[in-house]
Amino acid sequence: MKKVAVLGMGTMGAPMARNLLEKGFEVIVYNRTIEKTAPLAAMGASVATTPKQAASEADVVISMVSDDTSITHIYDGPDGILAGLRSGTYVIDSSTISPTLVKRLAEDCALKNAVFLDAPVTGSKPAAEAGTLLFMVGGESAALEAVRPVLEAMGSRIVHMGTTGNGSITKLAHNAIVGINNAALAEGFSIVAKTGVNPSAFLEVVQNGSAGSKAADLKGQKIVDGNFDNQFSLQLILKDLKLASVLTDSVQTPTPMLEAAKNMFQIGHASGYGEEDLSAVVKVYEQWLGHKINKGHEPTLE
Repeated sequence: MKKVAVLGMGTMGAPMARNLLEKGFEVIVYNRTIEKTAPLAAMGASVATTPKQAASEADVVISMVSDDTSITHIYDGPDGILAGLRSGTYVIDSSTISPTLVKRLAEDCALKNAVFLDAPVTGSKPAAEAGTLLFMVGGESAALEAVRPVLEAMGSRIVHMGTTGNGSITKLAHNAIVGINNAALAEGFSIVAKTGVNPSAFLEVVQNGSAGSKAADLKGQKIVDGNFDNQFSLQLILKDLKLASVLTDSVQTPTPMLEAAKNMFQIGHASGYGEEDLSAVVKVYEQWLGHKINKGHEPTLE
């Protein structure tokens, strides 16, 4: 059984490490705020004090942090992952980061005779906790097969997207759709709220009609209930939409809906909703309407 290091004990990384422990893997955990490693240590995980230490003791290294800046912090420098890598180690980054950085990390790992896979995930907090994440993997197929048991301990579906960087590109395209769909859902709710239609009844129609989507299934009831407890934060989807926008600019692909969704989440972030669930983008519409989505009132249509 491979020894696995997981770096990043946030919303996603902590349950991923827990699933590895529960599946019998020997796990090393690292987090900049060491207190966040305590629940995993209580389950039997070893705690590393630096990324270098975590990487030096593992057969497989998994990084799951928030953005490009956080990735460079844990990979680079004298105490970084790259400084501790042993020959033959498999490195898996499951963060959502830029394809340019992915390719740089792959090159740096190759210099250490380590193998890099970009393997971002979808499913957010509930899937991370249930061990049903979907991994979209870029890199060599032989490397994927070597680490498949590790990924299967955390996810229910693994899709090989091809060469290095394709996992990252796929995730950005995927999350562009996520952002667009959630902005569209919020806008639909604003229409019915403004005209006095019951939002719960509206959600039932959406979920069972051609407007149905994962956004409606995962976030619709949160909007109706006004419950924006964080499963995947508004500030993180905004970060992903910005990365997707940079990517599409670099390949000269017109993306007007991506830009519109990015602007909506930018407004949400500027309004102070960044640390809430991404479905909190509906609060922007509530501000414009002057009342909550789930507050009943008489229709205003003439």
